[in-house]
Amino acid sequence: TGAVWNALNAIKAVSARVYLGTVSASALKQVASPYKRVLLKLSGEALLGKRAYGIDPTVLDYLASEIKQGFELGVQLGIVIGGGNIFRGQSAAENGMDRVAGDYCGMLATVMNGVALKDALERANVPTRVMSSIRVDQIAEPYILNRALRHFEKGRVVIFVGGTGNPYFTTDTTAALRAAEIKADVLFKATKVDGIYDKDPFKHKDAVRFDRITYTQALAQRLQVMDSTAFSMAQDNAIPVVVFKLDEPGNIKRALLDQTVGTVVHS
Repeated sequence: TGAVWNALNAIKAVSARVYLGTVSASALKQVASPYKRVLLKLSGEALLGKRAYGIDPTVLDYLASEIKQGFELGVQLGIVIGGGNIFRGQSAAENGMDRVAGDYCGMLATVMNGVALKDALERANVPTRVMSSIRVDQIAEPYILNRALRHFEKGRVVIFVGGTGNPYFTTDTTAALRAAEIKADVLFKATKVDGIYDKDPFKHKDAVRFDRITYTQALAQRLQVMDSTAFSMAQDNAIPVVVFKLDEPGNIKRALLDQTVGTVVHS
């Protein structure tokens, strides 16, 4: 069955990492994820920590340790990261900047975040590659789908930066696009809240969290978790989306083990 095949592939992936010395043999006992390949979406704001701008090194180390837990399960991990901690093209456009120029600045911000996250992951002994939709050859590989798939097969985490390479598209849409391209089993969206609510839980104490919700319901209720283009792309490609709280230690691993965490968006 598909589940058995995924489990066998996961065991092979972890075995290869044990051979290469990138993961401990004890990780072999942890292979239990129902997923073979996962796309994780991180916002740029997640890197802020307590800062008002830029990257908090302690947050990078925390993220690296959390991602490493998933990596050691043998799951193939792709990551899309935003750039809002450095520059937001849409906000700049609202203040008079040309939208196209602003969006390209935002794409460059995601490159900076991706390079920083790669450094943190490699310091945690997680082999990682950065692939960019815009050419920055000295610091990132150009995004080529077959090359990305080869990195997964070799047991590497792949960070996708530069957005889609086109203005007017968010990094949420990039995440849905890359998830479809790499044939991810699921798209994880790590946020500052523990799921999807019917209204802003920071403003409304009576907000109700959904355990499960369909794409159609999320779009109809205009729930502001991912933009409508991203949701539609995930729906069209039958990719479930799991929304969960990032700063809850162990949540990435729990999500990978298909434990109850956050909200699941499904067909």
